[in-house]
Amino acid sequence: MSSLKVAGLNKIYPSGATALYDINFETQDKEFIVIIGGESSGKSSLLRVIAGLEDATDGKIEIGGTDMTEVHPKDRNVAMIFRHDTLYPDLNVFENMAFGLKQRKAPAALIDQRVKAVSKILGLDEVLYRKPKALTAAAKQRVALGRAIAREPKLYLLDEPLEGFDEKLRADMLNLIINVQARMEGTFVYATKNLSEAMTIGTRIIVLKNGLIQQIDTPANLYDYPANAYVAFYIGAPTVNFIKGAKIVKEGENYIVSFNGGALNLPENIVKRFENIEDYANNGKQVWLGIRPEDCTAVKDGGVLSGTVLKVESDGDRTYAEIAADGVISMIVGGQSTLQREEKCQIEIDLTRLLIFDGDTRLTLLTRDGGYKNTGFADAEFTPMPIDDENKIVEKLKPKKEVKKKK
Repeated sequence: MSSLKVAGLNKIYPSGATALYDINFETQDKEFIVIIGGESSGKSSLLRVIAGLEDATDGKIEIGGTDMTEVHPKDRNVAMIFRHDTLYPDLNVFENMAFGLKQRKAPAALIDQRVKAVSKILGLDEVLYRKPKALTAAAKQRVALGRAIAREPKLYLLDEPLEGFDEKLRADMLNLIINVQARMEGTFVYATKNLSEAMTIGTRIIVLKNGLIQQIDTPANLYDYPANAYVAFYIGAPTVNFIKGAKIVKEGENYIVSFNGGALNLPENIVKRFENIEDYANNGKQVWLGIRPEDCTAVKDGGVLSGTVLKVESDGDRTYAEIAADGVISMIVGGQSTLQREEKCQIEIDLTRLLIFDGDTRLTLLTRDGGYKNTGFADAEFTPMPIDDENKIVEKLKPKKEVKKKK
């Protein structure tokens, strides 16, 4: 077995800074799970604690069904690949890749067989006896990956291994890592702040913020059913448009979401998913609307909102326009190459794709429907904290600065 289970994990540094708070998740054998989050989200700390490079303050870590919380790093059967070059400069590629096996006193014949087999998979045959200083950055990272693979560990931990690579190298290395993972018996846990990487390679994604888990689910489920506004914002490029300070109004049998500068009729599927809509209708409670750029388009007429084109950009495959919608902050919408700056337009929105969050808690107000693909993991039922509670936890966990008394 190569599964990983993390339960009640906390990490507090001697300074008092808390990097991880009550982390809980579980993987299947051979799963490729991704941890995504911005700077200081706790990604690296989590990997280092799992590897045993840092001690957990509280909690439990199981690898392959065995408690490894207090086990020495070298005995955890875990390989960690860092974002920067960690090769031994005085050893050639073969020796670097063989290092872990030699440490475990593997027979010379096995070492030779493993290293040469892995070098063939990674395309390192021609540089097998060169020193790291003679290699490109991409080749060095291939060697680091090869060093991990040669050991055949139960668990592979990759900490932003493609940081600093250009787009082409990143794509090439991602394909390589995907192919390697398919060949190996171990579980892969991959940390990144790059959304494209996460959505490409992850069977499931853990969204981290300030050391707290926000949601754990498949890329598609995170995109379509975000648990809170932060997940909606992070999972998507361009990022979701938010209309804040909106209110739900009931007129007869119809529900309308009203905001400064406009109003939108809520379609039947959204009303059905809005489980406690009567608690919000006509009582002044505020909500946040989330509208993904892919679900709205700038048109000449026939839209539900009006606005002015601020700019139009294309990435070669898609065109997006930034629109100053009347009474609403600017929105990024699917555009048309014929749009001109300062041109008046309207915005057409697929209202069946609306996201709605509570204005105070920032938690989703929409239940899952038949489009949700259930993974069977208990992790998917996790509900993040309301934003005020989260902020209190984060503030409480910050190390307090000592105030020096004046002499």
